Amino acid sequence: MIEVEVKAEINNFKEMEEKLEKLGAEKSKKEFQEDIYFANPIVDFARSDEALRIRSTNNDTFITYKGPKLNDKAKTRKEVEMAIESARKARDILEEIGFKEVRRVRKNRQYYTFENFEISLDDVEGLRPYMEIEIALEGNSDYSEAQDKIFKLFEKLGITEGFERTSYLELLENLNND
Repeated sequence: MIEVEVKAEINNFKEMEEKLEKLGAEKSKKEFQEDIYFANPIVDFARSDEALRIRSTNNDTFITYKGPKLNDKAKTRKEVEMAIESARKARDILEEIGFKEVRRVRKNRQYYTFENFEISLDDVEGLRPYMEIEIALEGNSDYSEAQDKIFKLFEKLGITEGFERTSYLELLENLNND
């Protein structure tokens, strides 16, 4: 699967919720997410632009690999994800084979659906408010049209700047390095 995702900093959640409702987007779910990111003992993920994480939500736990970004316009990348039984057990396995936990990212996420878009309003601990819009495509699909549709949707919502290609992990890491 290819995940085509664009993220933008927003002024506040209330204003964006009103715009999404006016557009016809439907609230689908709200959840707390904790992501544990890992460093690979062989490949420098920061340099290769990859990520490995365990995500725990209110009800589910997943392990996710994200490949390098495929272009410089959006955060378009291969994503492989599967449900797992236990974040603790998965972390133990990864650490036993040499992976190291590098950071936890915690956020409250409000999901919306609109047409074939998944929209999320993200309240990430330590960061300003963000909104993400994404579309999932089959691996061999052309993603440039999907990117254009995402940017047009942002424009309909009044957002034409403040786009961010880096992950929440990278944004938090950059805060610590300043």
